[in-house]
Amino acid sequence: MTTYAYLRVSTDAQDVQNQKHGVLEYANQHGLSSMQFVEDSVSGKKPWKERALGQLLVNAGEGDTVIVSEVSRLARSTLQVLEILQHCTEHQINLHIAKNSMIFDNSMQSRITATVLGMAAEIEREFISSRTKEALAARKAAGVKLGRPQGKAHKLKLDDKQDEIQKYLDLGVSKAAIAKIISCPPTTLYDYCKVRKLKSKKVNKT
Repeated sequence: MTTYAYLRVSTDAQDVQNQKHGVLEYANQHGLSSMQFVEDSVSGKKPWKERALGQLLVNAGEGDTVIVSEVSRLARSTLQVLEILQHCTEHQINLHIAKNSMIFDNSMQSRITATVLGMAAEIEREFISSRTKEALAARKAAGVKLGRPQGKAHKLKLDDKQDEIQKYLDLGVSKAAIAKIISCPPTTLYDYCKVRKLKSKKVNKT
């Protein structure tokens, strides 16, 4: 039996430490030791199966335990959280949520809860699908052309900085340097200058 501690890593080091502290404190209170820490730096907006959490739950075996500091660390949508809870119960993985002292294990109560949550998740999926179809149908009926617009985009990301970019070009500043000044990737600036046909207007005197 293995105990895993799942941490959602962000740019805030203090936040990560708080998660780790909460998990360790909970583990000590419940006699859970020899934990393997799994850190996940991928955004919680991504589907859980595409994150380190998905790999963790695939590798976890029957009777293994996964501890997370709070439920929001699992995912940012209720639907994903419900799917995770259902997966853990179906595969007999014990899931502990430290902050709420919630335990999803192989008990009858947990299986009943997971079943209900699974049904709720399925209903939510149906609602989302239905709302999406209705919204698309309404837009189509209103004469709105669906899909991505054809041709090149009229508004580009760096349009707001076009005058600034032109000024630096006229001063003879290299594009690599300009990219650093306006905080954008050099390739983005090169492509923008190409599309907008920006180049130095400075006339060299002979």
